[in-house]
Amino acid sequence: MDKHEGDVAARSRALFEQLRAMRSKSPPEPDDATATAPSEAASTDADPGDGGVPAVGEAGPIAYPTPEEVGPPADGPDVPEPGPPHVAEAPHVAVDPTGRAGEGPPAGERAGGEDATEGDGLAGAGPGPVTGDGSEPRHPAADLPLPRVIAIANQKGGVGKTTTAVNLGAALAELGYRTLIIDLDPQGNATTGLGVNARNLEHAIYDVLMHDLPLDESIEPTSVRNLFVAPATIDLAGAEIELVPAFSRELRLRRAVADIGDDYDFTIIDCPPSLGLLTVNGLAAATEVVVPIQCEYYALEGLSQLLRNVSLVQANIILTMYDARTELADQVAAEVRQHFGAKVCRNVVPRTVRLSEAPSFGQPIIVFDPASRGALAYRELAKEVSGGAPQRVG
Repeated sequence: MDKHEGDVAARSRALFEQLRAMRSKSPPEPDDATATAPSEAASTDADPGDGGVPAVGEAGPIAYPTPEEVGPPADGPDVPEPGPPHVAEAPHVAVDPTGRAGEGPPAGERAGGEDATEGDGLAGAGPGPVTGDGSEPRHPAADLPLPRVIAIANQKGGVGKTTTAVNLGAALAELGYRTLIIDLDPQGNATTGLGVNARNLEHAIYDVLMHDLPLDESIEPTSVRNLFVAPATIDLAGAEIELVPAFSRELRLRRAVADIGDDYDFTIIDCPPSLGLLTVNGLAAATEVVVPIQCEYYALEGLSQLLRNVSLVQANIILTMYDARTELADQVAAEVRQHFGAKVCRNVVPRTVRLSEAPSFGQPIIVFDPASRGALAYRELAKEVSGGAPQRVG
């Protein structure tokens, strides 16, 4: 049997099977002649398995199905190729320039009216819960007793050290904690970011380190209630060299903080982007260290070296500049959390335009734009870091 004969045979079998199925479901109505005098033989000799098909050799008309009832043959060379199935129109999905869909409303329509084209992400986006309402596991540092001295350190620049120092300090002050920010960076960005003009200062942190000035004589108030700053001036740039021959050079700041530590619930030290003597002074004075890590690849380099230097104190990690539109941010955050575990704060800080603009106005983000995602992120971070510790009386 050649291929053509096989196709014909297959089509015949398919046609017969369709005929049997249709006759068994709805047998054709008999005509008038057979209806009035049905044949007894037909009722007894018919094969039950044929669904009412007359036995072989039995007389009588057979009602064949029409071509429309039978439908096209099952296979064979004449069977047309099936067309593509109809697919319901999918709902519109917003796609951002990075190619990741569904990350949120279009640019300019997110909360706070910030422009999404600047690479901002949502507060608390990415791995880890967003809120710190007590239902999630507490951060290990949250149970440390007050007063607490926190150094913000990372030898890599541009990872958000000063931004975190200023805005975390402001958020803690907003919660009612008496907070001091020590600007240990010669650039003095924390000083100007809090609205303090370094040119009009009589004393600064340089005098504390080099001239044994009491720390409380260098402290300036800010526009935020409960928030104070020990400002930095350009003179601090020479302190790295001047401290080299000094006695107990790495403990200068520690002794100064110990004299006034009970006056503040939180003392936050903004360290310069290096592992020089200024940073060593900040680490020696601190009881714990917060390491801001930008959610990009290069931010991970040198982290192990820094953690070796702070192995004697409590080290915590904050993920900063998180861009929810990039897979890289998710990968870096996941890698950091996998490696450091509970040391990484649950809340992350998004990359936002408002956080970049606030320092030019000399204000922390909670004053500059209280409803922005950056303000929300640092408020939640402050709750997580403080652990809801009761404010001290007096």
